[in-house]
Amino acid sequence: MAAWADAEGFQYEVWTDDNKDLALYYGAARAGQSFADRVTMLLGSDGSLLLEYTEDIAFGTHPNQVLEDCQILFGG
Repeated sequence: MAAWADAEGFQYEVWTDDNKDLALYYGAARAGQSFADRVTMLLGSDGSLLLEYTEDIAFGTHPNQVLEDCQILFGG
């Protein structure tokens, strides 16, 4: 993910949660569940949850919504 994010010019971290550690911690998965729910979470620099998207995550429109919210939260 890091190489891809660098190539795309992202100025923020993009994580892949292969072990489901983050999904379990933030409640996107439950122990014994074979997959995590599709969610997007925006975290503050201290790891606090600022905004969570859990429903209606549409590939065509969701990235733009997240970008707009990031601009509101973080500036830019």
